[in-house]
Formats: sequence, structure tokens, C-alpha cells
Amino acid sequence: MGEAQVDGLDGPRVTGPEEMAGRFYAELTAAMPGWKQRLAEDPEQFGPLEHDVHAAFARGADLVLTGLLALVMKQPTFDAACEQTRRHSRHPLRQGRMRTLRVRLLGGLVVWITSLYCAPAKRRSGDTDVTAPGLHVELAQFGFGKGCSPALENKVSRQAALCPSFQLAVEELERERVVMDVKTVHRIASQCGRGLLALRTHELQQWRANRLASGTELAGKQVCVQIDGGRTKIRGALRLASRRKEHTDEDGLLIDDAPGRSRKRPRKTYDAQWREPKLVTIFVHDETGRMVKGSQPTIDGTFLGPDAIAELIAMHLHRLGAAQAAKVTFVADGAPWIWDRIPTIVRLAGLEGVPVNEVLDCCHAAHHISLALAALGLTDKERMPQYRQHRTLLRNGQWRRVVEELTDLAELSPGNAKLQTEIAYLTKHGEAGRLKYPTFRACGLPLGSGAIESSVRRVINLRLKGNGMFWREAHAEEMLQVRAQVLTGRWDERMTAKRRHLRYDGRLDWRWDPQPMSSKT
Repeated sequence: MGEAQVDGLDGPRVTGPEEMAGRFYAELTAAMPGWKQRLAEDPEQFGPLEHDVHAAFARGADLVLTGLLALVMKQPTFDAACEQTRRHSRHPLRQGRMRTLRVRLLGGLVVWITSLYCAPAKRRSGDTDVTAPGLHVELAQFGFGKGCSPALENKVSRQAALCPSFQLAVEELERERVVMDVKTVHRIASQCGRGLLALRTHELQQWRANRLASGTELAGKQVCVQIDGGRTKIRGALRLASRRKEHTDEDGLLIDDAPGRSRKRPRKTYDAQWREPKLVTIFVHDETGRMVKGSQPTIDGTFLGPDAIAELIAMHLHRLGAAQAAKVTFVADGAPWIWDRIPTIVRLAGLEGVPVNEVLDCCHAAHHISLALAALGLTDKERMPQYRQHRTLLRNGQWRRVVEELTDLAELSPGNAKLQTEIAYLTKHGEAGRLKYPTFRACGLPLGSGAIESSVRRVINLRLKGNGMFWREAHAEEMLQVRAQVLTGRWDERMTAKRRHLRYDGRLDWRWDPQPMSSKT
């Protein structure tokens, strides 16, 4: 049976919400004369006073919540729920012992909670599963994270995802009277991202085992799946920094510019490389191919490679009920890794009975016509009339005529490898049925990949990509997941599912080995 204290480890135990409400009323009564005098002396202090009064009432809310927490933890039904959580955990847990933790609530109040901690049980061999964490079963009932309440985790994680940096998130939280350092904000956002990723991996494993229920969100609707990649700089491991050697002549004078000594150079450094996170957006469109207003798209991404994103797409389509959709359309640019995996996605998602279309983004197709004409060495003035003519033919579905005319031009420039590459590109996608734009337009299908381009910009570029910004791969994956849930409006839904999952499985290891998804495998 747990308990709570608000005045440190040596403070009195909290008995109930009535006691905390009385304490808040006493604090409010003591502060009221000062507020009156402050505003009477200077009416311009209303703005700062407004923040102080809201902060005081936020503390009062935390006090009342602490009283409610202490009251519920003494109920027999709560003990029964904790025992059920311990028994039904996805990895065996011991009986447990009481531990005291320091937890911060949304209003900034620090509470010391004594909760039952159950360590992982030993196996029959006598060893403990090192991958299985222990669990504070009482705090798990309320959805507490490590050292923070559910509402505080929501606030800090969303602020960290929406702000362009963790430092700016700290400053914005301070304006709302939530005082934390950068490391604390980063830790809370990181643990939130790991929890969401652990939920995603759990759903993926359930889907592999045919135990993931199929939803009805996409039933009877026109669905569009758009896939693309972004760019993020990933930092490597630390290494010793190499010193720049000064080159001198025979007289000892510098030959090249000397390295600056205005600041102390670090002893260690790291290498950074550009990585391409794969991103997908799944949404419902209307009869004109546009996203339905008010609908919530599903955005997901990963740094684990094309097979991983393809498997996630199949899982999400199954989870959202795409097998009952009216039609499903895949739209992307010409990246071979995308089109090579769509047949496997269709098979694993159970879309055999659904009309499936593949559309090459019209702007990308027209761009390759421009590249083909540029390979002939034409000037802009000479190229633009031909480009407009061929672009119109392409939009009207006459891609074969475009290829024929480009082939005729290629005879004037034999051995032009760049031109032959563009002709082969248009031919391949045309024969695959991805350039039937009049048919697509008549069926109300999207012709462009604007949705995924916007998702790459909003989810990746505005937070994970910037001058002097380097990420560790795990942290970049966590932030990508958090930001995707914030921007799609699915935050509350996914956070509720995450807390329900972590209540019975505290593992935060989210990595998995994707299965081969290429149709050539």
C-alpha cells in the first residue's frame, strides 16, 4: 500500500484531497494581500501577476492531485489491480518491495511517492533476464514515467518536438513556470519517444504473429499511401581529434596559413554523415484526389532502411483496416527501392481484393523530361518550348509519344548516356502503368506526392535537419516518432496506447530485424 509526501522524505504523509485543499486555501489566503497591494500600486503588473496567480493555482491543483493519489493508493481495489498487473506482466516479476521515488507533477510540485517495485523474476536456470526491467506497479496504474507525471511528460515532450531545439523548449517551459534544465527535457522527450517506439515494435510483432486486430478506420474509403526519404546528419562515435600540422620552409617560416589559436581545440571529435530516414504518410482522399479536410493522416518513419519502412507500411495498413478500403493508391517518385517493395506490401497487408493503383508523381516525371532535353546541350530558350510540349503530352497520357520523340532526338546525339537513362526511366514507369494520368484523374486519384513532401518538411526538416545539428541515430528515431504523433493529431490516442502497453511490458528496446521486402528476394 503506497503513500505520498510533499515536504520531503521527512514530511508528514498525505491523507487525502481534503487535507491538501485546506493547505492550498491557507497558502492562497496568505498570498492574497500581497497580490492586492501589488496590483493597486502598479496596474501594469497585471500581466506578471496573472502568471503568478496561475502558477499558484497550478500548485494547488498538484496538491489536490497528490491527495487523490494518496487516497486511491489506500483502496483495496487498487491493490487488486496492482496484483493483476504484476501477475499478467509479459515477463515474470517478483513479489516486490516498497521504494520511494521523487516525482514531479505538471504544476512543478515535487512529490515523494512510496510505491511497490517488482524486480524481474529469475529464470529456472537461476539467471535474471537482463532485457526485462523492473516495474513500479502502483505508479504504472496512473501512467507515470520516470520521475514525471503523465501530464508533465505530455507537455515537455510536445514542447521539445515543436521547438527547433531543446534549449528553446527549456525557455518556453520556463515561461509557463515549468523550470527544468536541458538534460531533463531531453531525457523526458527521449523516454517518451522510446515508449512510442516500443509500442510500434510490439504492434509489429503482434502483426507478424497474426494477433494484431484489423481496424475499420479506412473501411470503405479511398486511401493514398505516399513514400519518400528525407535527410538528417547522424553523428558517429567519439575519436581522438587529429591536429593540423604547420608546414614550414627551410628557415622555419610558415608556408601555409597557420591554424587559429583563438580557442582551445577539443581533444576528441566525431564524424558525421548524412542519412536518409524513410517516411510514409497514409491518408484518406476525396473524389478530386485531395486529402479529406478534418481527417487525421498516419505518418511514420525510420532510419532502419527500406525493408523496415515497407514492413511498417504493411502493418499500418492492416491495423487501420485498408483491406476493407474502396481503393488504395501508392504515389511516390522514381526511387527503385519504393516500387520494388510495393507488391510485397500489398500481399502482406491483405490488399489482394482491393483495387490498387501505382502513380508516379507527375512533377518528377516532367522533371525527367527536362533532364533529357538538358542532356542534349540545349539552351534554356531552346529547351523550354519542347519541354512544355512534352509535359503536356505526358499529362495527357501520351508517354509513348514522348519517349518516341526523345528517342528520335537521341539519334542526333549518339552515345549520350544521360539521355538514354532518362528515356529508360520514362519507359520503365510507363510500361508499369504509372503514367496513366488521364485515367487516374478520371478516377479521382492523387497525381502528385505533395503530401509526403510536406510531411518530410514538417516532420524531418524543421526539427531534425539544420545547420550544425547532429543527432545520434536512436535519438533521431525517437524525435521523429514524437513529432509525427504531434503533427498528425494522434498524440492522445498513441500516448494512451503507450501507457497501456508499458503497464504490462516495461521493455523499451524497440529495434527489430526487418524481414526482406524486396520483390526480387
